[in-house]
Amino acid sequence: MADEDISLTLEKRTITGKAVKQLRRDGFLPAVIHDHGKPSINVSGAYLQLHRAYLQAGKHQLLQLKVGDQSYTVLIKTAEFDPRKHRLNHIVFGAVKSDEKVTAEIPVRLSDDIPAEKMSLVVINQLDNVEVEALPKDLPDELVIDASGLIEIGDKVSVSDIVPPPGVTIMTDPTHAIATVYEPSALAAANESAGGAAEAETPAEEAETAGEAAETEGAEPAAEGSGSTPTEKES
Repeated sequence: MADEDISLTLEKRTITGKAVKQLRRDGFLPAVIHDHGKPSINVSGAYLQLHRAYLQAGKHQLLQLKVGDQSYTVLIKTAEFDPRKHRLNHIVFGAVKSDEKVTAEIPVRLSDDIPAEKMSLVVINQLDNVEVEALPKDLPDELVIDASGLIEIGDKVSVSDIVPPPGVTIMTDPTHAIATVYEPSALAAANESAGGAAEAETPAEEAETAGEAAETEGAEPAAEGSGSTPTEKES
C-alpha cells in the first residue's frame, strides 16, 4: 500500500436529495460515510479536493477523514459521475478497521516487456482491476502481471496468472482474461464489419443510452462508479 494515507477534512451535511444540485454549483461535492452498521454520515467537501483524492486513491488506498471531532479511516466504495459533464457527482466512503479484512478494487498492469508488441501484434486489455480481500495494511497499490508469455496470436493472461503478495486473496473469477494477443488486420476487419458503431458513441453517450433503455423498461439506471447516471436519491 502507499507509504502515506491521504487526509481530508470534510463537513457534516444537512442538504440531501435534489437540493444537492445547488451544493455542486457552489463548488462542493456531496458524500456519505458508511460505518459498520451505524447510521450513515452525510458529508461534503470542496470538489477539487475530493476529485484529486479520488484520482490518487482509487478504490484501494486508505484515506483519513476528519469530520468535526471524529476521525475515520476509509476506502472509497463507489464514485458516481455525471455522464454528460464527466464530473464526479457523489462518493460513498466505507469505514474500515485495521484488524478486519476488507475488499477493494486493485489496478492490474502488464509488465513492460511484451514480446507480441515487438512483433507488431496488438495486445488488448480486457480487465483493468481485480477485487481482492486483505487487511487494510496489506492492500497493494497495483498488481503487475508477467507479460512475457504474450508472444503469438491467441496468447492471453488471466486472473489466475496473478501472483498476489502475502496476505492478499484475489476474489475475481480466476478464468477471467486480463489481456489477449490479436492480429491487427483481424481487429480492423472486425471493426469494419461492426460498422464503427462502437466508435460512434462516447462512454457518456453509451451511459445515456443505457439509462434511456432502463427508463423505457420502467427501471432506474444503474449507479456504477465507472460513469453511470447518478441518482438524486442521495443521502
